[in-house]
Amino acid sequence: MTSHKSPAPLALLGGTFDPIHFGHLRMAEELAETLGIGEVRFIPAGQPPHRGQPRAEARHRLEMVRRAIAGNPRFVLDEREIQRAAPSYSVDTLSELRAELPAATPLVLFMGADAFLGLTTWHAWRHFFDLAHIAVAHRPGFSAAAWEDALPDPLRRLLSTHRAEQAGEILEKPSGRVFLHSITQLDISASQIRDRALRAKSLRYLLPDAVIDYLTENHLYV
Repeated sequence: MTSHKSPAPLALLGGTFDPIHFGHLRMAEELAETLGIGEVRFIPAGQPPHRGQPRAEARHRLEMVRRAIAGNPRFVLDEREIQRAAPSYSVDTLSELRAELPAATPLVLFMGADAFLGLTTWHAWRHFFDLAHIAVAHRPGFSAAAWEDALPDPLRRLLSTHRAEQAGEILEKPSGRVFLHSITQLDISASQIRDRALRAKSLRYLLPDAVIDYLTENHLYV
């Protein structure tokens, strides 16, 4: 009897990455490790529809991500949203990836707990679950009950039927589940980094040295 090996799962982490920092990198590493995912695509947003234009130009944000993930064989840069002329809708990226991958490939979208709270404001958000799983990272000491109470009704109902209690459940199907997982808490934000850069304060240990060197050389956020 011939055995058919299941397609390897793929994860993606999108964002403006303005700039990318250790909070992004650690979240991707821990979620991928927990779920047994060998490749995480970092997808910098081109024209993010949910917020104002990023401070750094797309080419700079792309290069900062490239430098930040260099040396980690699990991490891959995906330039598709930067190259897209239209606004960067996550559902379009998920649809493109789903069309490119073998049908049975588990596709997992990584996001933080706060981002998931606002998911109903995202374009065509219900379609996400036809295309991918969502792995939600939260901080230690986080109250899942309080978080679920804060969810909009559509998300609370969806979580009650689509939640994966074990990491392995994510790899059993190509899409449709929500997995909640605690990761190392790094209280770092891109806005904090931009503010420190503006005030000429040290950025060391908030983001990779290669990214600090790049934003310094290119006079970003000053």
